[in-house]
Amino acid sequence: MANDNLKVLNALDVAKTQLYHFTAIVIAGMGFFTDAYDLFCISLVTKLLGRIYYHETGDGKPGTLPPNVSAAVNGVAFCGTLAGQLFFGWLGDKMGRKKVYGMTLMLMVICSIASGLSFSNEPTAVMATLCFFRFWLGFGIGGDYPLSATIMSEYANKKTRGAFIAAVFAMQGFGILTGGMVACIVSAAFKSKYPAPAYEDNPLGSTVPQADYVWRIILMFGSVPALMTYYWRMKMPETARYTALVAKNAKQAAADMSKVLQVELEAEQEKVAEKQHNQFGLFSKQFVKRHGLHLLGTTSTWFLLDIAFYSQNLFQKDIFSAIGWIPPAKTMNAIQEVFKISRAQTLIALCSTVPGYWFTVFFIDRIGRFAIQLMGFFFMTVFMFALAIPYHHWTQKENRIGFVVMYAFTFFFANFGPNATTFVVPAEIFPARLRSTCHGISAASGKAGAIIGAFGFLYAAQNQDKTKTDKGYPPGIGVKNSLIVLGVVNFLGILFTFLVPESNGKSLEEMSRENEDEDEEGVDMETVRTSENRTVPV
Repeated sequence: MANDNLKVLNALDVAKTQLYHFTAIVIAGMGFFTDAYDLFCISLVTKLLGRIYYHETGDGKPGTLPPNVSAAVNGVAFCGTLAGQLFFGWLGDKMGRKKVYGMTLMLMVICSIASGLSFSNEPTAVMATLCFFRFWLGFGIGGDYPLSATIMSEYANKKTRGAFIAAVFAMQGFGILTGGMVACIVSAAFKSKYPAPAYEDNPLGSTVPQADYVWRIILMFGSVPALMTYYWRMKMPETARYTALVAKNAKQAAADMSKVLQVELEAEQEKVAEKQHNQFGLFSKQFVKRHGLHLLGTTSTWFLLDIAFYSQNLFQKDIFSAIGWIPPAKTMNAIQEVFKISRAQTLIALCSTVPGYWFTVFFIDRIGRFAIQLMGFFFMTVFMFALAIPYHHWTQKENRIGFVVMYAFTFFFANFGPNATTFVVPAEIFPARLRSTCHGISAASGKAGAIIGAFGFLYAAQNQDKTKTDKGYPPGIGVKNSLIVLGVVNFLGILFTFLVPESNGKSLEEMSRENEDEDEEGVDMETVRTSENRTVPV
């Protein structure tokens, strides 16, 4: 027989938007702010690392990171993130969201600082240490994905749940923006204090010894926002859905949410004891039957999205250099190059990345997750092909601003589109006891795509002419063909979006079907909803 939902969960579903919602957004969102800062700030300093540690006397071009080192530095954090998403996602369902939440934050703080304190001044030692700590930094960041999404979804009411989860994720945009701004400020200060000639005028003198502090300060700054929110993260009570549905402690759930909602709630322990049905596991036939296609949809769309999204983010400096928006490296000194790259990233973040996230926050509960994701993938495909097919046209000096505008639109529709919705939906459609795990699997699939983007685009975007490739790289397919490939990837995202269900306006228990009973054969009984939001068997 179908059961009524617990009153404490109904109270959360219908609660008016109040202070605790915004507090939860800020606490969870600052984790994502830190995540984005830490993941993307490395792209601002990779060229500087090449100049400092891989300079070759007599070379006409500044030093660059060797291909294997560059791939490791750019991609190792994603490998850690993938592992962290799977591990902490599983742990969040086993131990509880709150207990694991503090672990991830402290790991991020320690490894942010340690990555900026990489030992020695020998290239091999510095890069090995940097990669080691960035892997564990990524491991901590990975845990933040399923935990932040799950906590916010389980705290939110069903009317504005999409906007609240999307607002947490939108802090990623501010993290990217802050990364660019911090790099601008630090490089501008060092450039002013330690002026240096361009590389073509004085190769050795163009990189002042103090430049070694620039990249370290930029990386270490990522620990600041994480430290600021640690105390408040530890004060958050465990979510009522975990306490009641997974830990089976209705009394504690009611007590915690009574404080949060400032209303008296009944414990209903006997109702929790009755809710022992639907306890199938992740690898059961019942899970495959109910949620198999849903999990395929969330993993495939996140995978495809991140191939394109992270390729764009990590290598926009190369694209801007290719079209001449950033001057040739030899015409600048080392710190000046950091400033130019970070300024370009800041402008893109300010004009397209951040607005895209907040468009999603505003519209997600109005037009739904499915429509936003489909629209986002569609326009990303359109703009990628619009950049790629007439690529020679965009490289002409008079058309470069147009290229940047078009490129910015791909970021806008990534964020007012699948980059936000792929984060939101897995936190809404799976059962409470598997919610963090399934979100972690979906996010890890995305990071697998990010790894392909980070490693693959590095090689693929190289010029087809061997004489024009970066030092140490084999010829690639060129920027034009790489953009065409990303356009095809986005088109596939459109197709796989049709596997993802719409969760707009529905309770978490309704989406996961946790309120439905099963007969002895495990077949779900048909149910209808009454106007009082109770489930009655037909």
